[in-house]
Amino acid sequence: MEHPTNNNEKNDGLANRLNQECYCITLDRKALNTSLQDQLVETRNNPIGANELNKLFSATPVFVPKTEIEAMERIVRAIESAAELPLYQEQVLSWAPEIAAFDPGPIGALMGYDFHLGSDGPQLIEVNTNAGGAFLNVLLARAQKRCCNPSEQSAATNQMLDRFEEAVFDMFKQEWQRQSAVAMPNRIAIVDNDPESQFMFLEFELACQLLQARGIDTVILDPSELEYIDGTLTAHGQKIDMIYNRLVDFAFEDPDHVLLKQAYLEGAVVVTPNPRVHAMLANKQNLTLLSDSQILRSWGLDEAAVECLEGLYRGLRLYQETMQQSCGLLGGNCF
Repeated sequence: MEHPTNNNEKNDGLANRLNQECYCITLDRKALNTSLQDQLVETRNNPIGANELNKLFSATPVFVPKTEIEAMERIVRAIESAAELPLYQEQVLSWAPEIAAFDPGPIGALMGYDFHLGSDGPQLIEVNTNAGGAFLNVLLARAQKRCCNPSEQSAATNQMLDRFEEAVFDMFKQEWQRQSAVAMPNRIAIVDNDPESQFMFLEFELACQLLQARGIDTVILDPSELEYIDGTLTAHGQKIDMIYNRLVDFAFEDPDHVLLKQAYLEGAVVVTPNPRVHAMLANKQNLTLLSDSQILRSWGLDEAAVECLEGLYRGLRLYQETMQQSCGLLGGNCF
């Protein structure tokens, strides 16, 4: 007797089958690039070339089973629950830079959780406070030419795309309000080292456009453009209220970031994500705690969350093996 198959099983089987057997060309590159250019016309003074777009966007599809998306969401919720435990915080702060002890309130805008997908289900590789790609993926999703039948998720996907700008704006507003009593920031700076040379510079421009469209003056800056005098952080004579931090110097230890560090520690600017968020969530050493079921139970994490995190050790090992292989190809030593 055959057992009925639920919708999730059908969707998962279809996704796996498509990954193994679907070799169709899913993107009309010319049409895609035209659509992308149309969306970018208000963002850039100079047109972006097809070669640059092709570096950012792959034409190869990856189909993710719904159950794996749900599993990733459960792991993220479990990690964030663990990070709220006082004993967890005490432990991670013991090996974090001193600056992480300062907690101004923000919890981190546009956090990223990186997973590898495989036969054992999604494996967390790292938590990333410096995540990129959200703006570019929305840009792509709105431009992509569909080659497959609409899925059951299409309506939900369209709803998320329609709400993306408002959701991002709300995220920045909430980060601001976690630290400041003022209703809204007047000026936000997107900060990275030599931002125009960054692979994700287009994303900085998209973020800038989104925030400006909602009434917040937004600029893209190198840290060298910042000045801090008499308790006020400025750039080119204009006060900076909030920083969307894309630096990989997570503790502001570089001498070039000393003014930003001082302004942050004195509460003169709201920074998101900030050094404390990195220490709580993104320090890779934290994975040794998050994958230790016995410790997590003793600290009071609920059983469902503990079970979600029991497989993280495999993800940590996979990450280390991947990094070792990459370093070996480059002839270096990462560890």
